[in-house]
Parts: sequence; structure tokens; C-alpha cells
Amino acid sequence: MAALPARDRSASAGLLSIGQVLARLTPEFPDLTSSKLRFLEVQGIVTPSRTESGYRKFSPSDIERLRLGLTLQRDHYLPLSVIREQLDEAEANGDTGLAFAPPPSITPAPRRYRREELLSAAGAGPQILNDAISTGIIAAAETYPESTVTLLRGLVALDRHGIEPRHLRTVRQSAEREVSLIESAMSALLRRTDAASRGKAREMGPELAGKISEVRAAFVKEALARVLS
Repeated sequence: MAALPARDRSASAGLLSIGQVLARLTPEFPDLTSSKLRFLEVQGIVTPSRTESGYRKFSPSDIERLRLGLTLQRDHYLPLSVIREQLDEAEANGDTGLAFAPPPSITPAPRRYRREELLSAAGAGPQILNDAISTGIIAAAETYPESTVTLLRGLVALDRHGIEPRHLRTVRQSAEREVSLIESAMSALLRRTDAASRGKAREMGPELAGKISEVRAAFVKEALARVLS
């Protein structure tokens, strides 16, 4: 690489180039490359300064932000959007300690609902939950996640219009086929065992599911238009 002009050398004193960042972090994160560094910049995980000639320069705080972001991605499989929000919030609060030890609140334990709590939160009666379990729409369990609350609320709303859980078996089956389609699309990533690939798969899965939902909604809207015309 060509030597930096004198004014750039002065402006970047104490800062690190991409090569120096890689030399410092790759022993801890072997999958880190210059292209991944640039990708993390695009995603807002780090925002290096630029010299007049356009060279990226990373400060010590940039390095610690990168180290924490890469650790969260590797060890906790958090999506980059969540990592960026956590890092931004930590910086806004002046919590520099996060650069070394993420607090337990960064990955809070999701709430679980017992049967009576589930019924209360969803505004549902026992019978509709029993019907949903007997038809396979909801799996019976001691406790239920937040997603089951949302699902049961939807079942309650549909039941008011005569659409019962048993009518939704095909919808559940369709969802499972969609998951198989997504799994097939991510098969190359899922075959890998490294944390970076697993983290990428955890980001890609919801994105693909969202796109399939958009296509399905377009199909339903088109078919409904024919019914109402």
C-alpha cells in the first residue's frame, strides 16, 4: 500500500488501519476479514474516521466496540441490528464497561406463561386453547412463550368470525412447508458449525420468512379481490 501523505499521517496519529485492526483482532476472531470489517461498518457496528485520502482509521473505542460486537455475534448469536442498538445505547449512557463485559440484561430471559396466565394474557377461554392443542395448532406444554400468546389472541379473533382452530390445520402445514423451504435455502450455512455461519443463518432465516410472508400476503390480497369483485 502506498505511503500516506504527511497530512494524513498527522491526522491519523494513534489510529489503526484495517490491517492493524485485523492483526489485533484475528487471534480472537479468526473469521474476521477486511471485507467483513467493511460490512460491519455498513451495518453501523463501527464507524471509523477517514483521512483526507479516504483511508479508514480506527480509534481505541472503535476497536473495543468491534470486540464486543463480534463477541455478541459469536457467543450469543444476536442479529447485527440488535447488536448495533445495544452498542449505541451503551455509548449514549456512557457505559464504557460494556466494552469488556456485556450485562446480563443484554440477553434477558424470555417470559414464560403458565396455562392460566396464557389464557388471561390472550383473553381466551379454556375451550379454544383445548381445541388448538387437540388440532396441533398449539403444542401442549407446562409453560408457553410470548409467541403463543400472540397466536392464541389471533385464534380468539378468528373464532369470533366462525374460523375455528380445526380450520387452520392447513395454515399450520403451509407454515411448516415454508420453514422447509427456508431451511433448504440456508442448507450451506446450516452445514457449517462455526459461530459466524450460525449467526448469519439466524439473521437470514427471519429475513427470508418476511419475504415469503410478503409474497403470501400478495397472493391472499389478489385472491380476496377476486372474491369481492
